[in-house]
Amino acid sequence: MSGLLKLALKLLLGDRGKFLTLVIGITFAVFLMMLMTSMFFGIIQHSAANIINTGARIWVMDPDVQTPQNSIPMPEYVLDVVRSIPGVDYAVPLYVGAGLVRLDSGTYQAATVIGLDDATLFGRPALLAGRPLDIYRNNAFFVVRDANYAKLGSPKLGTTFEINDHRGIVAGIAKVSIGSLFGLPTLYTTYGRATQDLPSTRYVMSFILAQPKSAADIPAIKRAVARLGYRALTDREFTTRNDRFYEFQTAMGTNILIMTLISFIVGLSIAAETFYMFVLDNLERFGALKAIGARSSELVTMILYQSLVVSFLGFGFGMLLASALVAFGKLRIPNYAAIITYQNILMALAMVLLISGISAYIGIRRILRIDPFVVFRS
Repeated sequence: MSGLLKLALKLLLGDRGKFLTLVIGITFAVFLMMLMTSMFFGIIQHSAANIINTGARIWVMDPDVQTPQNSIPMPEYVLDVVRSIPGVDYAVPLYVGAGLVRLDSGTYQAATVIGLDDATLFGRPALLAGRPLDIYRNNAFFVVRDANYAKLGSPKLGTTFEINDHRGIVAGIAKVSIGSLFGLPTLYTTYGRATQDLPSTRYVMSFILAQPKSAADIPAIKRAVARLGYRALTDREFTTRNDRFYEFQTAMGTNILIMTLISFIVGLSIAAETFYMFVLDNLERFGALKAIGARSSELVTMILYQSLVVSFLGFGFGMLLASALVAFGKLRIPNYAAIITYQNILMALAMVLLISGISAYIGIRRILRIDPFVVFRS
């Protein structure tokens, strides 16, 4: 069998034009599929930035909330009830809202405002400049230094600004694990300042962040919150709920899926047609092997081997190009939301194997119908 596989490899490399066409076609398909799926996973991850950056174990919210950006305010008594639930170690309020910042140039910039619990500052980001207690100063805000930082004029410590007709001062420069998806700068302040100084509805509490005493207490906490008419989700469950919203209730998931399918069809059409032409060109050689005693199973193995060699080469080159472009994009484009994870790698690999299998099947059907003595008729 090893001799037949060496022969299969020689036949594959013998026609360099078709060999390169096969590899380039699969490379191009993998490249497009990886780019589309990496953009999708990157956008999904950035859309859950507030969940990831806050680090809370349990989020309590209105049942109709789908994403951390679209909160429905809750009355204050819900916080008191959640704190009294057995198994809750502590619970704090969180405000998530929008503000309109007036810059020194006179222009306005929309921003996301996050209000942290006054007593604990639970969920505060790490600081690059300033001290955590500086947030208690009059009109103090922490500004997140991310891709949208420059939209506020790249403020320094002590920079003053107006937000919703109230004075603000930069008391700290913060960093977060994941930047915002929607191109808005992020400001942190205390819960009291955010709810008092910024216009709001009758209820102002966006979420309740709760910490269970142990993981075993989480189901009971969920049931107790549900009896109140609200919903409690773990951070992973809330992230999944956010992901499903963007995947199935917006056009983003559908559009990226269509582009991924187009990439798959392009790679399949190029690979299948070229591989079939390769089999036709080597039909006499396969017929000769069959005539001298090669079994059909051995010929099938040769075709599968050739298809897998081409597919894995194309997969490797496609992964290399896609990874290089994503890395370059992150270096050169601040808001570039793309991430390569094991999910999209496995997805691309599965599609490549499917392309390989279909291409090999087309060739196998032709090989199995060969008349062993066709090579001797001339």
